[in-house]
Amino acid sequence: MMIIKCTSQDIHTLAVLNKRLIEDEKSDNPMSPDELEKRMTDFLSSEYNAYFFKEVEEIVGYALIRHTCTPLYLRQFYIDRTYRRKHYGEKAFHELLKLLQVDTINIDVLPWNEGGLRFWGKMGFTPTCISMNYKSPLET
Repeated sequence: MMIIKCTSQDIHTLAVLNKRLIEDEKSDNPMSPDELEKRMTDFLSSEYNAYFFKEVEEIVGYALIRHTCTPLYLRQFYIDRTYRRKHYGEKAFHELLKLLQVDTINIDVLPWNEGGLRFWGKMGFTPTCISMNYKSPLET
């Protein structure tokens, strides 16, 4: 597996993969593809780096890393649907840690994303906190 650092030329592909990630984790993020491209542009022009995971010239997934904090923060990690359950996620994660030269990294997982919770648990992650959100009901 190769890991390739993304550039501004990769924004569209990253946004498409990000949209799939949002769908697969059943996030309530309502952003359109154009909005995701803008957000990814902002990420890459600030404190984030993105990386493609490639296997024989095919992009199998990507990661978005905030590189200005300690430990590093893995904001997005996605393996495309056709490559799941074939150990690409595990391989990509371990290769990414080697590339970044870290042995500690933080992530967030949506509590209803059972597949993500299982995957990250198998990778050795343990829960460290519970973030909660309150949204006031609309008055009628």
